[in-house]
Amino acid sequence: MLLSDFLAINLAWILFYWIRVQSGWFAIAAQGSQIDPSHLLRSSLYMYVLWMFAFTFFGLYRQWFVRPIFDEIVTILKTLALGTLFFMLFVLWGAFVGSEDKPAVNDPRILAFCYFVLLSGLTIMFRLIVRFSQQRLLESGYGRRASIILGDRTNAELLAAKVSHYPRLGYDIIGYVSPNGETTPAEGRQLARLGELKNLEQIITSNKVQEVLITLGSGEHEALLDVMGRAAGSDVGLKIMPDLYDIVSGQARTREIYGFPLIDINPVLQRPWEEATKRALDIVASFIIIVVGAPVWLLIGLGVRLSSKGPIVYKQERVGKHGVPFNMYKFRSMRVDAEAEGPQWATKNDPRVTAYGRFLRKSHFDEIPQFFNVLRGDMSLVGPRPERGHFVQMLSQEIPYYARRLRVRPGVTGLTQTMVYKYDENIDDVRNKLKYDLMYIESMSFRLDIKILFRTLYNVLRAGGQA
Repeated sequence: MLLSDFLAINLAWILFYWIRVQSGWFAIAAQGSQIDPSHLLRSSLYMYVLWMFAFTFFGLYRQWFVRPIFDEIVTILKTLALGTLFFMLFVLWGAFVGSEDKPAVNDPRILAFCYFVLLSGLTIMFRLIVRFSQQRLLESGYGRRASIILGDRTNAELLAAKVSHYPRLGYDIIGYVSPNGETTPAEGRQLARLGELKNLEQIITSNKVQEVLITLGSGEHEALLDVMGRAAGSDVGLKIMPDLYDIVSGQARTREIYGFPLIDINPVLQRPWEEATKRALDIVASFIIIVVGAPVWLLIGLGVRLSSKGPIVYKQERVGKHGVPFNMYKFRSMRVDAEAEGPQWATKNDPRVTAYGRFLRKSHFDEIPQFFNVLRGDMSLVGPRPERGHFVQMLSQEIPYYARRLRVRPGVTGLTQTMVYKYDENIDDVRNKLKYDLMYIESMSFRLDIKILFRTLYNVLRAGGQA
């Protein structure tokens, strides 16, 4: 794909140069007639770098195993239209419009349109060649992904038969996993039974499974949540064959690929431009807060030192994105022996909290050192709160879909913190907060992050924290 775009972008620029300068179709200003062809190589390289950045920003290099060609063409056209508009305003306009003492040579809109037509036509053509080549390879058995079906024997065999009619999907069905026990003898099965849902993680690992196709009825919601939880720790795609009732009633939004309807349960959470913007906001905001507020943070640290014995900053290992551990920092608000008897959940009016620590918690100032974690990339401004490994392991066993929180960077604040104003004291509290974490993960957007940040700022200003 990188090679096809390289050829398309450079060839479009060469053709545009020929049309603009050599064809004689457009007038050339006196100074423009001396354009040196040797500049073509350098300018072509600049244009390629700019378009590579734009393509990456708008998701044209995202990992897509199978993607509708029409969707890709629409994304290409939108990206090229915005990029060409930028090109026209900041490059062509200044070069060809002229000024009062230098009359306009050509309308930059016509030039931009010519370039857009050349670039979009070549980019789409080269990408179609790549996509059709990929389809032929998949149909020939190359590059297929090891896949399993989750469902009872009858539904699994029906789905496997349907998948076999669409080889371009690239699914290589190696067997099925039943939700519960099954008594059907092996000789009566058309598809190999690999085990039960309770062993899904082991089956995925041992068979190097890349895709899980799910065929469950609309009433089996708990089983679906169980699947999502058990598969959260592995990098597999989850697709569900929607129940006809779900489609008709509008409960499921399907994506049709080659005439085959599927629901992607683990879609990409954010578009690339939103991911880039979110990370840029993290870096800029955390840097400003750390630098501008440095005198205040030094005074707060001095208050911690004078109020009780122990370090100013408290360091604790937490679990981050994809289960990677990191050290999270906070201004110490508890006694140094607060967890002498092992990890414990914080409680309201926790006796382990110092008098000065209560002020820090009430004002949220104890969280300030976490902006260093944000700057390093361990955390984000907005996301589910990071938890300790001890509790993650315990909660993952108690709540199968708890590990889904680990698909995103943990945050200094989050939707849960703006909706629930209490510490976790038991499993029921965790379940309640998890609803908001999952709601945030499934609805992630830059706009939602801004709303949460403003809501958090309001809570801080009114000292809405818990002591």
